[in-house]
Amino acid sequence: MVTSSKSQDGVPNGPISRQQRAQSLGVSLDAVELCDESDLIDLHLDTFIPVRLYGYDPNSRHRSRFLGGRFMGHLDLPRAVDGGLSGAMWSITTNPFPTAESRWAIFKDNLDHFQRFVANSNGGITFVRNVAEYRAAQSNGSHGCFLSIQGGNSLEAAPNGPLSVPDDLLLRVTLVHLTPSAFGGTSCPIEKARRSHGLTPAGARFVEQLNEGKVFVDLAHIHEDAFWDAVDVHDSSQPLLVTHTGVDGVSPSWRNLNDRQIKAVAETNGTIGIIFHQGFLKRPKGPTGVEMVVEHIQHVIDVVGDDFVSIGSDYDGMITPPRGLRSAEQYPCLVQAMLDRHWTPERIQKILGTNFLRTLAQLRPTDTSNP
Repeated sequence: MVTSSKSQDGVPNGPISRQQRAQSLGVSLDAVELCDESDLIDLHLDTFIPVRLYGYDPNSRHRSRFLGGRFMGHLDLPRAVDGGLSGAMWSITTNPFPTAESRWAIFKDNLDHFQRFVANSNGGITFVRNVAEYRAAQSNGSHGCFLSIQGGNSLEAAPNGPLSVPDDLLLRVTLVHLTPSAFGGTSCPIEKARRSHGLTPAGARFVEQLNEGKVFVDLAHIHEDAFWDAVDVHDSSQPLLVTHTGVDGVSPSWRNLNDRQIKAVAETNGTIGIIFHQGFLKRPKGPTGVEMVVEHIQHVIDVVGDDFVSIGSDYDGMITPPRGLRSAEQYPCLVQAMLDRHWTPERIQKILGTNFLRTLAQLRPTDTSNP
C-alpha cells in the first residue's frame, strides 16, 4: 500500500511506501502495516478549533509544526492518512459564554462550515453514522467522520434537543466541557466554587434525549458527582463513552478517571479513549515519550480487560502530546510501543478501533454491521 497527499501549496508529494514511512518514523514495518490493516479510529479530534480560529485547512498537508507540536496543528487529512487513521470523532466545541439561543445559532453556523469542509475534501472524508456507513467509506478509500459535540450546552435551546441536528448526523455529545452549564458540573477546578457539582434536572433530561436519539453520552470532562448522576439516569442497554481522558491509577488529575468510574463504563459495554496530553499522563519518574499513553491504556486493561479501552488523542485541542505523537502521521509510533510490550495484534486492534466499533454496533445496529 502507498499513500499520497497534497502539500500546503497544493503540490502532490507523491507516493509514500510503508517502508519509507517506517524509516521516517523510526518504527518497524510491522507497526506501519498493523496501522494500515486495522480499523484505526480516534475518539476525539478538535481540529475544527484551528479551522474556526484562523482558517486552518485540514484538507492540505501542513509541513510546519505549530509551536513544535504543542497546542494545535497536530492533524490534517493527509497526515492522518499517512498515520493510518481510518476514522475519527470530529468535534464541534461549544463556546459557553453566549446565550443559549446564540449557542444554538453558532452551532448551526459551525455545522454548515463543517459540512463545507467535508464537501471540499473531494471524497477524502465522509460523514458516517453507523458501522455500515463506516465500512462503505472505508471501501471507497475515504476517512470516516463521526460528528460530535463537545459541550452539550450548544443544544440547550435547540427545539428538539439532539434530534434538531439534521440527517441523524450527530453521534456523540460530551455533556459538559471546561465550565459548568445548565446540564451539570465540570471536573475543571473552576467548578470548586460551586455548591452543587451534580447533574441538573435539565441535564438528566438531556441524557434521556441522547438515549432516545441513539447518540453516545460522553462523560469526559464531567465532575465525578455528575458522572454518577448520569450513570444512574442513562439507559444501561446503551454503552457509555469517555472519549479522551487519563486514569488516576497512573497519574491522579482532575481530568482523569478513577478505577470505580472505569468499571462503570465497562459495565455498560462502553469504552474509554486515552488522551495524548502529557499533562494528564505524566507521573514522577515515569516515561516521557509515547510510553506515557501506553501506561494509561495498560491500567485500564489491568482494571477491566482489553475490551474497554481505545484512543482519544484530543489532537488540536490545545494539548501537548508526548514526543513521538505530536503529529498525526505518528500513530504507528504508538503501535510500536504496544508491540514493544509484546501485545498481540488482536489486542492492539481492539484498542485502535474494534472496541469502539463494537459499542457503535450496539448503539446503532445495522443489518450489515460487522465490527
